Amino acid sequence: MAPDLIRAMQAPALAALLSRHGSHGFHAFEADSRVLPHEAWLAHALGLTAAPLDAPVAAAVMAGTGVAPGTGHWFLVHPISIQVGNHLQMGDPAQLRLEEDESRTLFDAVLPLFDGDGHQLVYGDARTWFLRADAWQGLDTASPDAASGGNLHPWMPTGDAARAFRRLQNEVQMLWFAHPLNATREARGLAPVNSFWLWGGAGAAMQAKVQPATADVPHWLAALADPARRAATPAQLRNGDIAVAGHALAAGLAEDWSTWLGRMQQLEDEWFAPLLAAVKSGAVNQLTLVLSNRHGWLETRTTKLAQYQFWRTNTLKNLLTELTP
Repeated sequence: MAPDLIRAMQAPALAALLSRHGSHGFHAFEADSRVLPHEAWLAHALGLTAAPLDAPVAAAVMAGTGVAPGTGHWFLVHPISIQVGNHLQMGDPAQLRLEEDESRTLFDAVLPLFDGDGHQLVYGDARTWFLRADAWQGLDTASPDAASGGNLHPWMPTGDAARAFRRLQNEVQMLWFAHPLNATREARGLAPVNSFWLWGGAGAAMQAKVQPATADVPHWLAALADPARRAATPAQLRNGDIAVAGHALAAGLAEDWSTWLGRMQQLEDEWFAPLLAAVKSGAVNQLTLVLSNRHGWLETRTTKLAQYQFWRTNTLKNLLTELTP
């Protein structure tokens, strides 16, 4: 479907940014990696990891949520809904519609289970909690977006502590399965909260060296930004900023291509066109655009001078060769 999608896109500003450049290259990423390419790229860009291979973001997200990590090794914990069919599948956590009082109720119910294992469970907000589990430092986990849309089994944590994790997860699932809150949710037509997702493990000292600006991104990612820049626009950006615009992410993961085209049009109107104008006017000295899918990311750097390369035809066709496996 990629050629059809490219033909359907009306994105002349994106085409100009990608076609008239000073440097341009595709960085391959293993499609079965346990984080998505943009998650690994961002963790590296923020100074959380030496190479873009994983996303140890837990301590930085804690700080952004207003929780001091102190010491130890921390993980992100997301309450989730697991659907059972031919295989286990995770519902989109962003669509869980979990209210603050509901999340607090579920948190309080399972807190003794975590404390009994010698861990420390800390409440962040309705969608994100934090777990200190020093003995689980080697646990290999996957981000919720990397694990979305398919069989959950290959994405479950692995490593020496995996058995201990599964035992704790089973205890939590049994407790929540019988919890009256879930009966109330299902009576309202909402999915039950019947498990949790663990990932992003990091030492308490692993704090971001810079903060991004964000727009329409997953909740944990928005926490990495200053609160005043969690709904950023191009007009707010300064030279040297990192901005993450996640408008098309959910639709892309769900392979909802009609919605994806609409979100790409929104990016064209609200981001690519203003950024192109800023480059051409010289307000932005240099712009690096990073576009990703499961197989890697395309990185294009452009400047005002590069936009004068009239011999280069503005086209989106390079997306077909660069962003497909």
